[in-house]
Amino acid sequence: MVNTTIQISEELLERLKVMKISDKESYENIIWELIEDSMEISEQTKLNISKAEKEIKEGKIHKWEDIKRDLKINVRNNCF
Repeated sequence: MVNTTIQISEELLERLKVMKISDKESYENIIWELIEDSMEISEQTKLNISKAEKEIKEGKIHKWEDIKRDLKINVRNNCF
């Protein structure tokens, strides 16, 4: 393993300190956990997108006009 130094703000350092489970836990371990969590979220997001695309192709969608009618709401289209 190569030892190196990185520059981070004091605010980030304090946040990393809070994330430590014990005083002996390394910052490298915390950073790796954050990277892994980020990758998991990305994979889950990809799965959700694929599922949504499949549902759209299968016609499992609801038109905005039908939703407004069924819920008896009056929303202007330009509010988004």
